[in-house]
Amino acid sequence: MEQKFCQSCGMPLTEEILGTNADGTKSEDYCIYCYMNGAFTGDFTMEHMVEYCSMFVEEYNKNTGQQLTACQYKDVLRQYYPTLKRWKGDDANIPHADHPMKKVFIEEVNALGISGLHVDNLYVLQGSFINQPYLINGNEVKLMDDNAMYWGNQVPVPHSKTSANPLGEVEEEAERCYGIACCEDHIIVSEYDKDGANAELVMLKRRR
Repeated sequence: MEQKFCQSCGMPLTEEILGTNADGTKSEDYCIYCYMNGAFTGDFTMEHMVEYCSMFVEEYNKNTGQQLTACQYKDVLRQYYPTLKRWKGDDANIPHADHPMKKVFIEEVNALGISGLHVDNLYVLQGSFINQPYLINGNEVKLMDDNAMYWGNQVPVPHSKTSANPLGEVEEEAERCYGIACCEDHIIVSEYDKDGANAELVMLKRRR
């Protein structure tokens, strides 16, 4: 069978990750991360999609055997995306998402008061993709459901700490990111290295 790709983000489509139309049927064009209930889950431009998907350059390199940097991968995406249905159509005809809970989650995350954490948008992410283990009381614990869907995002942590090497030269710490995952019951904020390693739980807020 011919391999199909999401006409929004370009990922390979399988039956398990097909998005849904307004009538509940499966979409033949879009994945569930990009398209649910007849509307796109993120109201953003093609360049926003390029920036977001460039975070997964390591996965792309693993699947293709290449060794692209994030900047090089962005150039690949900028050439590829205009061939996809979402980005070569008329923006006026794109069914943008306006999910009320997404707006609620954004407000709640920004109200947490975590230093340097601010989000403008959230995306639909599968639990298995973001369900990192945390070391709690000496035990590795996962807090999410691999099969559930979450509203989430990743944002850089502002550099705030420096250290001196043996030569007395000041060095910045390795770049870290905040990871946000929201569902009806919880908001989870973690911090980890840019490659996803060394994850630490920053906050677990119970919503109900």
